[in-house]
Amino acid sequence: MSKDRFMRIHSPEFQAMADRVLEVTALTSRLNALPFDDEAGKAELFAQILGRPLPARVTIYPPFYTDHGLRLDIAERVFINQNCTFLDYAGIRLAERVMIGPKVTFITNGHPVDPGERRLYLTGAPIDVAENVWIGAGATILPGVSIGRDAVIAAGAVVADDVPPASLVTGPKAAVRRQW
Repeated sequence: MSKDRFMRIHSPEFQAMADRVLEVTALTSRLNALPFDDEAGKAELFAQILGRPLPARVTIYPPFYTDHGLRLDIAERVFINQNCTFLDYAGIRLAERVMIGPKVTFITNGHPVDPGERRLYLTGAPIDVAENVWIGAGATILPGVSIGRDAVIAAGAVVADDVPPASLVTGPKAAVRRQW
């Protein structure tokens, strides 16, 4: 995605992304059907999904979902619990010792709010999670968010703004911002 954070739908870049989504969906379907103790099978599929082997001491409990995989940067000693989703086309970085609870969702892409542009473009911005962050069950992390070192995201929180280091974030974020 270009630095202006827009990608035209039906462009060559969009088509390449769509092709990768189909490929990775097939790979994650196979990953999520493996026996839990098939470490070699999981390692092989994660290497295909991420484009490189998982770093040392990373734990990921399936089911695991990503739409692209190649822009998901996972450091050592990261823990990802069951049923997490990473929509990573614009990039997601998880630093060392990040812990992610079950059903957490990271979303780096969206659509413009303007109805005339909504079906023409994708928008996107990377997510950056610093060292030793804990993200509780069912939290949602939205495009462009940076989460500071040692922060805690409470279960069910919707994170739309940057989180300072060593802080606790709680609660839903939904509020009327504008109307048209």
